[in-house]
Amino acid sequence: MRVLIASDKFKGSLTAVEVAEHVGAGLRRAVAGTEVVALPVADGGDGTVDAAVAAGYERREVPVTGPAGQRVRAAYAFRRADGTAVVEMAEASGLRYGAGAPLTATTYGTGELVRAALDAGARTIVLGVGGSATTDGGAGMLAALGARFLDGAGRPVGPGGAGVAALATADLSGLDPRLSGTAVVLASDVDNPLTGPRGAAAVYGPQKGASPDDVAVLDAALAHFARVLEPALADAPGAGAAGGVGYGALVGLGATFRPGIEVMLDVLGFERAVAGCRLVITGEGSLDEQTLHGKAPVGVARAARACGVDAVAVCGRLAVAPAALAAAGISRAYALTDLEPDPERCMAHAGPLLERAAESIARDFLG
Repeated sequence: MRVLIASDKFKGSLTAVEVAEHVGAGLRRAVAGTEVVALPVADGGDGTVDAAVAAGYERREVPVTGPAGQRVRAAYAFRRADGTAVVEMAEASGLRYGAGAPLTATTYGTGELVRAALDAGARTIVLGVGGSATTDGGAGMLAALGARFLDGAGRPVGPGGAGVAALATADLSGLDPRLSGTAVVLASDVDNPLTGPRGAAAVYGPQKGASPDDVAVLDAALAHFARVLEPALADAPGAGAAGGVGYGALVGLGATFRPGIEVMLDVLGFERAVAGCRLVITGEGSLDEQTLHGKAPVGVARAARACGVDAVAVCGRLAVAPAALAAAGISRAYALTDLEPDPERCMAHAGPLLERAAESIARDFLG
């Protein structure tokens, strides 16, 4: 009896690795001899590097510039065999460092992480974006890689979206020449354009501390940035990801956009892991409407279905109708709040509750 556990993290409660450990423990307790294959997954945001490391990549740490200009240590994952690097933007420019400077937060550190991957000999860079504290269109990232953004007096513009608003000329000729020989994949779970009502500032700016006035400033700054660089790409899928860093990657790094979970399943070797499995168990903290639009559980379920394997999900909270889940390839969802209705207690005891949920899965699908 072989089961693949390919879950994302339960944010604020358990990492993806911990989810797999608890689910596996419950399965083995319920059905002796169950062979559990753990493949923690992520969709490009927080936890992407951890997922790659769990799949055998080497974890490397380097000092970089945080979103507020502070020095932080950030990790990327590297596989020597084929020169693939997994760079997680949140490691360098994420909300984990706080949200208090929506106008000036910079992606410079993300560019430093990309440069570190190039220094390591990366031939393919998977740039996972999500969970960012920034809305600068990727200007900081590109500046760290050699681009020059100047104001009307010929001086470098300041950091963040506020700096981009003063942009007069952009010179990308100094970008690291190694980029031309490197395949860059933009991995994101959102396909928003750069600007407008579905753009980076309007949709995600408030999460980063932006007031309505700040959102207006940032949206105008990003529109100006695109006019100076390449207007046509402002509407490209993924351009608005992570405060517009998607746009910077498309324009300056020659990146190719792909849904984050699809990229990560390739990177992690999902097809090899699922071979011979009777069931796939996926999940995340909250299964809701956002899940149905490119989040990890749906990506895993679709990949499992393509391989002819049923998929079920575990979650902390379930806010999707069974019919919608079934349409997405998830046969059934097991919510921890069904076992412990109190949200605080549910989060505090998520591990043991997951083991109980896994026992139910074993009875329903492996008996």
